[in-house]
Parts: sequence; C-alpha cells; structure tokens
Amino acid sequence: MSMPADIKAVNRAIIEEFRANDGVVSDERLRRGKLVLLTTVGAKSGREHTVPLGDFSDDDGKVLLWASAIGAPRHPAWYSNLVANPAVVVERKGADGHLERVESTAVTAEGPERERFLALLSRDHPHVAVHQERTEREIPIVVIDC
Repeated sequence: MSMPADIKAVNRAIIEEFRANDGVVSDERLRRGKLVLLTTVGAKSGREHTVPLGDFSDDDGKVLLWASAIGAPRHPAWYSNLVANPAVVVERKGADGHLERVESTAVTAEGPERERFLALLSRDHPHVAVHQERTEREIPIVVIDC
C-alpha cells in the first residue's frame, strides 16, 4: 500500500525538522505526544523507509507503536516491512535532550501482553477504540526495546 504523494511530502518535512532540532517539531499537535522516527527495510524493495510515528509507551526503555493507519482496512506499510524484517532503527529525543538513534528489534505484542498495552492505549488515547471500530483487522501493537 503506497501513501499519497502529499502525505509523503508532509512526512519528509516532519522528518527533516525532527532531525534538525533534536527531536522537536513545531506542529503543536505532534508536540503533545512522543514522536519518534521509525526506519524499516522495505519488504519488497529492500530499501530503508523512515516514518514519523507516535510512541504511546509510558516506559522510557520501550517504544510502543499502534499500527492503525487510522483504521484503514490494511496494515500500514511500515508494519508490513517490520514483519518481514524486524530489525529497525528508532530515532527519538534522548534523556539528555539530544536526538538518539537506537538499533533494535520490533516485536508484535500478542495475548496478555497485547491486552495490557491495549488497555493502556485505550485509557490514555480514546481515539484508539474509534480506529479499531473502523476496520475488521486486529490493529497490531508493536513493542521496541530501546
């Protein structure tokens, strides 16, 4: 599934600003949450792809991603990429205020772990339920140790 060109341009601008400003962006909506950059290797292309995503974790040692695609019928491309190749790079604002780049392995939460994370997400982010209601697929929750 490919993104419309205008979304790609918006993402590129966010990525550039995030990297240039040690993980800080000017868009107030994006600043309210924890923004990270996730780099995956394309399942088909084998090329690196970077996307800005919200980190829903309340644990500084983990990144928690909600692969909702706003409730689209298919998983987002970044999720399909990490299923094919779980080696990822996460860029985020570090404890020292500077951008940190962490190589890690992405894992899809399942069973009781998924339910625990889903409860956390639903409590703090009401839109999670709306996204799940829009689709018949189970929206994956991705956990990355950082």
